[in-house]
Amino acid sequence: MTTIDEFLGDATERMDKSVESTHEHFGSIRTGRASGALLDRISIDYYGTMTPLKNLATIAVPEPRMLTIQPFDPSAIKAIERAIQESELGLNPASDGKIVRLPIPPLTEDRRKDLAKLARTMAEEGRVAVRNVRRDAMKNLEELVRNGDVGDDEERAAEARVQKLTDDHVARIDDLLKHKEAEIMEV
Repeated sequence: MTTIDEFLGDATERMDKSVESTHEHFGSIRTGRASGALLDRISIDYYGTMTPLKNLATIAVPEPRMLTIQPFDPSAIKAIERAIQESELGLNPASDGKIVRLPIPPLTEDRRKDLAKLARTMAEEGRVAVRNVRRDAMKNLEELVRNGDVGDDEERAAEARVQKLTDDHVARIDDLLKHKEAEIMEV
């Protein structure tokens, strides 16, 4: 029975990672308020190497609708401004030579709908990842039965546990989505 428990433990761990990854992706979706996670996907060409912005600067949220970015190397300010302008965030940075200020304007109704749609797409990707883990676990169980390591009854019980695990993780992703959509649509 330990091999079934090992498979289920591995499947649980991988499904947890899928849920966590979805949660992190949601953090990069813009809402009406400022969040340092907005800039997580932005990379800067720093001396010929694409480097994540969070590795090049201190990102702070001094006000609900303002981000400040203070680069460790002031010569990177122009590259940081350019990367933010070229991103899909739709934000306009302003700098004083030492700090980049990033005002977060309120979202329009159309933009809110687009962002909610993006959140739903990310949630579906998370659900697919969870279902892929389920598929792998089921395949491993079938292999155990084929090898004679596990009986049919044990396999059915394990399959039910895998399905319950899958349902729980998909429900967690749905909860995250519901909260993110509410955050996006909040005026």
